[in-house]
Amino acid sequence: MALDELKSAIPDYAKDLRLNLGSVIGNSDLPQQQLWGTVLACAIASRSPKVLRELEPEAKANLKPEAYQAAKSAAAIMAMNNVFYRTRHLLSDPEYGTLRAGLRMNVIGNPGVEKVDFELWSLAVSAINGCGQCLDSHEQVLRKAGVERETIQEAVKIASVIQAVGVTIDSEAVMAGE
Repeated sequence: MALDELKSAIPDYAKDLRLNLGSVIGNSDLPQQQLWGTVLACAIASRSPKVLRELEPEAKANLKPEAYQAAKSAAAIMAMNNVFYRTRHLLSDPEYGTLRAGLRMNVIGNPGVEKVDFELWSLAVSAINGCGQCLDSHEQVLRKAGVERETIQEAVKIASVIQAVGVTIDSEAVMAGE
């Protein structure tokens, strides 16, 4: 199992991450599509080759093809949106917030899966990328759709653990001269 390979690559000083990785994926209450879509989108967003190599095959095996594509789409579109909207939010000139974005985001309107799943994946990626405006926007859509706070927090926990695992493993590789 790829998850076991990934856990074994986590150094002992980060034992909590090893335990959390097993917990947030292995003991998740999320439905399989939400879980593995979140895992895949976050593995992509983590930018860690090792994390993506280990988690992608398992995600692909647990997702229907349209969900697999949609999770990748969520990671891709949020890579753009998180930079754009975070920048507009951080600029002190409020006029930027009134300007038309002029960026194509068609996949958000028609992701090929249930809107709630795509929104959850987008929220998780936004957590990794640190865009407060996107986090608020996706959280509001999810809450209006009846998604419980616990479900949203579960996706954020997955995002935080996958990101931390990626940072730790990639840092160890650099320090080892790989």
